[in-house]
Amino acid sequence: MHGSADAGSRNCFLDAQNIYKGARECFFSRTAPFTDGQVDPHALAQLLVGRRNTASELEQVRIYTGQPDASKQPKGHGASRKQYAAWRARRVEVVARPLRYPPDFPTSKPEEKGIDVQLAIDFIARALDDAYDAAILFSSDTDLVPALNFVIGRCPAKVLEVAAWEGRRRLSTARRKLWCHFVDGDDYKLVSDPTDYTR
Repeated sequence: MHGSADAGSRNCFLDAQNIYKGARECFFSRTAPFTDGQVDPHALAQLLVGRRNTASELEQVRIYTGQPDASKQPKGHGASRKQYAAWRARRVEVVARPLRYPPDFPTSKPEEKGIDVQLAIDFIARALDDAYDAAILFSSDTDLVPALNFVIGRCPAKVLEVAAWEGRRRLSTARRKLWCHFVDGDDYKLVSDPTDYTR
């Protein structure tokens, strides 16, 4: 087991789309079923916390994701609601923001808007509110590095760690060397979610 040598509770912050796309890029072909890449966020968080070198308690799992519009993508909207319900049943805090639809939709695909900003705000605000003593951030989105730097500067006692799929870019900061939990293909099998929520 690895990680900083301290005990205590952990919050896990998960960037859903970044995790999904990263898993597909690392472990699957482009033609793989769309369910390949899905994870059980609670199982993933437990895996990360369970590998630390001291006993730690998983206090909260927060996952950030985009939600399809019910009028534009009724099937996708329904599937996302089923998926969120499954996550919440596992005591995962779901933070969902509406997808942004381009004028030429459906020729062009919708995009997530403001997910990284919302994650960064919560990561900082919860640190300032002393809502966590330590946190693991799973994402390869470098837009989140300023949030890590802010917490390091304003809340130096907080223990911060990051996570990434094996072979993907890890988040790093010049202000402090952060432990990174690299998650490989065998790990993915332990935390995968093969459920087709569109059914």
